Amino acid sequence: MAGDIVPIELGLTRGDLVTLWAPRWREGDDEWEAFLGHEEDLYGFGSVAALAAFLRTDDDNDLVEHPSWPVFSKLAAPELEPEEDDSFDLIGVPELAAGDPEPLTIAELDATLDMVRSIGEVCDLEPVVKFFENHPEIGYLRGGVDQFVGRDGEALWDRIGGAVAQDWDAVLDAIDAIVTTPDVDAEALAVAEAEILAAEENVVDADDDAETDEDFEDLDTDEDEEAEETFWTGVGIDPIKIITSETTYYSLRCYLDDHAVFLGRGGQISVFGSERALARYLADNHEHDLARVSTYEQVQTAAVDGSLEVEVTDENIYVLPGLADDLAEGPDAVDADQLELAVELFTDAADFARDDATDAALAASTPLGWYVSYILEPTPGRLAPSPPFQAEAEAWRALEHEFEARLRPE
Repeated sequence: MAGDIVPIELGLTRGDLVTLWAPRWREGDDEWEAFLGHEEDLYGFGSVAALAAFLRTDDDNDLVEHPSWPVFSKLAAPELEPEEDDSFDLIGVPELAAGDPEPLTIAELDATLDMVRSIGEVCDLEPVVKFFENHPEIGYLRGGVDQFVGRDGEALWDRIGGAVAQDWDAVLDAIDAIVTTPDVDAEALAVAEAEILAAEENVVDADDDAETDEDFEDLDTDEDEEAEETFWTGVGIDPIKIITSETTYYSLRCYLDDHAVFLGRGGQISVFGSERALARYLADNHEHDLARVSTYEQVQTAAVDGSLEVEVTDENIYVLPGLADDLAEGPDAVDADQLELAVELFTDAADFARDDATDAALAASTPLGWYVSYILEPTPGRLAPSPPFQAEAEAWRALEHEFEARLRPE
C-alpha cells in the first residue's frame, strides 16, 4: 500500500514554509522516500495557496511518480494545510535542547530531528548526515522522558544540548541552501486563495450558527440531560444494528481510550439475529473483550434479572446495502449520512482488529478515500471527482466484504 503524501511546515531562516513529504513507501522490491522538489532543490512556499497553485500547474518534480500523486494533486487548497503535528520548527531546535527535558519538549525535539534526518538522507546533505552519525545520543529521544531521569539522564540530556549547540548551525545552513521557492501561476494562485477564503468564511458561519443554537439549548439543558440519560448511556456501551445485504445483526460496542471495543474477541465481532438473542447471550458467562469494561457487569446483571432492554438509537444503525451501487453512480446519488456511518463502522471494526489496512484504503491519497472525503467533507471550490467511478465502487465493496468477514454470528 502506498504511503500518503503529507503537507508539512518547516521553520527555516527565511520564515515558515510549506512543502510536501512522502514517507517511506514500497514499489516492488524498492523502498522510497521523497520531498517536493527537483534535482538538488527542495521546494518551499510561503503560503498554502502558493503550494496548491504550484501543484496544479507543475508536472516536473520528484513526487509526480508517487502512486498517490494523481489524486493528491487534485486536492482543494484548504486540504493542503499542514496538521499541527506536521509543523517542524528547525529554528527553534536550540531553544528546545536548552530547556528542561519535559515530555512535550522531548516529543517535539524528537519529531523535528526525525524530519531533519529524513531531509538529510533524501537530499544527500553531508552536514546533516554527519550530525546524526557523530551524535548517536540523539536516538535516546525516542525513548521519551524516562531516558532523562536521574544523574545519568541529566548527563544524557546535556550531551544532546551540547551536540545541538555545537553543530546545529551547519545543519540549518545545509538545509537553507537547498530550499527554493519556484514561481507560481498568478491565476492558479488567485483560485487557490479564493478556495481558502471561502473555507474560512464557511467555518465562521458555522461557528456563528453553533453559538445561536447553544443559546437556545441552554434554556432546557437540565431537561435535555434527563431525557437523554438511559441505561446504555449510563454504562457507556451502545447496542448497534448492522444491516447487510443478507440479514440484520445486533451487537454491542463502546470506546476505551478512543479505541473501539466490540462484543467479541480476536478481532471478530459477535453478532445476533435479534435483540432477544443478544440479551440471552449477555445473561451467560462468555469470554469476550467487552467483559473487561468496568460497567459490563451492570449489563450482565440486567440481562440476568430480565430488565435489560436492547434499544438501538438512530446513530447506531448501519445500513450497508446499496452504498457501492450509489458510489458507482456518482456523488449526488450517495446518502452522505449513510456513508459516514458505514465509514465509522468499518474503521471501528478495523481498530478493534488492530488492522490499519482500512484506514490506509480510506486515506485521502487513494482514489476511494479522496472520493469519500469529497462527499463527507465538502469544501467550496473543490474539484469534483470525474466518472467513471467503478474502481472506487469496487474498492468500497472490498472494504464491505472485509468488514463482513469480521462478523461472527452466534
